Amino acid sequence: MPAIPAPVAGRGAHARERVMAAALDQLADEGSAGFTMEAIARRAGASKATLYRRWPSASALLVDAMATTFRPLRTPSDEDIREEMVALLTLASQMLASGRFPRLMAAIVDLAERDAALAALHAGITAQQRRPMLELVRRAQAHGEIAPDADPEVIVDMLTAPFFYRRLVAHRPIPTTLARSLVDQVLPRR
Repeated sequence: MPAIPAPVAGRGAHARERVMAAALDQLADEGSAGFTMEAIARRAGASKATLYRRWPSASALLVDAMATTFRPLRTPSDEDIREEMVALLTLASQMLASGRFPRLMAAIVDLAERDAALAALHAGITAQQRRPMLELVRRAQAHGEIAPDADPEVIVDMLTAPFFYRRLVAHRPIPTTLARSLVDQVLPRR
């Protein structure tokens, strides 16, 4: 019996993806001030009525786009904890080096200050993105590489904050050696 081909995504699914991509592009390019349903509709080649049928507000559209677009970082393998930490931090550094992600991050943080639903989603996505590093820190504690009374959340903050500070606050380049330097501070070589 021949295999039945998978259904082709309908116009509705394609249109939804196009609108969500347009929303993120609009936010990255124009910031929170330019993030309106009218601007998103224009960018997506759709009418405002089409957008309002699915999303009651620009914030609701952004929540949907973020929840769909921002996937969790990979789960660390059981390989060397030090190298796994360096790999995760290097990935974060690469994301921050891209043109779109830092602009999106700044605009989302700005909008989240005024919208409780967006703030909750942003907190959830952030927690999801931190989970792999938290797992590595806890694993390092279990192996005696980090003090058992150290707070894993604080250690993750110490490892990740320099990347965000350099890129989003100080507007300085992120050295390629930063990930390894930070991990060496947390997991001193024996």
